Amino acid sequence: MNDEKITAIGIAVKKWVTMHGFAFNVNTDLEHFKWINPCGITDKGVTSLQKLLGRKLDFEELNGLVIRYFCEEFGTEPVLTAVEELLG
Repeated sequence: MNDEKITAIGIAVKKWVTMHGFAFNVNTDLEHFKWINPCGITDKGVTSLQKLLGRKLDFEELNGLVIRYFCEEFGTEPVLTAVEELLG
């Protein structure tokens, strides 16, 4: 957005196990980014939805929207799973 990074996507493979995820700056304190180079990018800034919209967002509401649109895009349904089941 306007030459500023708002999301990051990561993929890793370790010992034949793949891991993936993404980060989305919603109500993020952007001061912390003054001390790091996000993804090694030094010539671009960092932004957040809060900064772009000028207001703090409800994280749970946004989380629901991300899940909904992710599922629509990939033709799937969310499955609620307990943390214990994932770790078991």
